Amino acid sequence: MILLLEDDPAIADTVAFALRREGFDVEHRGWLAEARERLRSGPPPELLVLDIGLPDGNGLDLCRELRGGPLQYLPVIMLSARSDEMDRVLGLELGADDYLAKPFSPRELVARVRALLRRAQPVPAMNHGFTVDGSRVRLDGQLLNLTKLELGLLLKLLAAPQRIHSRDTLLDAVWGTSADSGDRTVDTHIKTLRAKLREAAPARDPIKTHRGLGYSLEP
Repeated sequence: MILLLEDDPAIADTVAFALRREGFDVEHRGWLAEARERLRSGPPPELLVLDIGLPDGNGLDLCRELRGGPLQYLPVIMLSARSDEMDRVLGLELGADDYLAKPFSPRELVARVRALLRRAQPVPAMNHGFTVDGSRVRLDGQLLNLTKLELGLLLKLLAAPQRIHSRDTLLDAVWGTSADSGDRTVDTHIKTLRAKLREAAPARDPIKTHRGLGYSLEP
């Protein structure tokens, strides 16, 4: 699924039509707040098409947030009415994988989407049966339908398998400075993550609990 964040209805309709015609699933959001909520609560998209100028903020800010969080590997194509070199450089330096100035050809955008998805090849993760492909993760070949927070926890555990990660460490890595989060928040999301892993691979239980210490990912 491709998430399209674009506030101009005409441009959004044109882009969505071009992508769907080529077989892509597209979800459209017109406001920055809507896109943040979608990325926070729903399964992660394969790619984000991101307009910079939005009614309630700047798309550059969202790109910066993504690169510092659990969706740091999500491919991003930026759309902008600005075509100056400095604007393109800024967008790329803040983490965009590609930059397309308006007006643009929908066929060119589709071609760039395909090229970017081709470059995001699956990478095996430490022989634990997991395959990480951008923001998508598979266990034994089964695609996991994870929320942003579940994905963040799993990627943190995968980054250092067999290491015990304390709840505080996981909180800092996934929730950041959120004052509403605590140990029980981690436990709750680990529980839902485990359930999804068992659904994909019933014979496996790779996340281990270390009483009083935290969690680790084991072979």
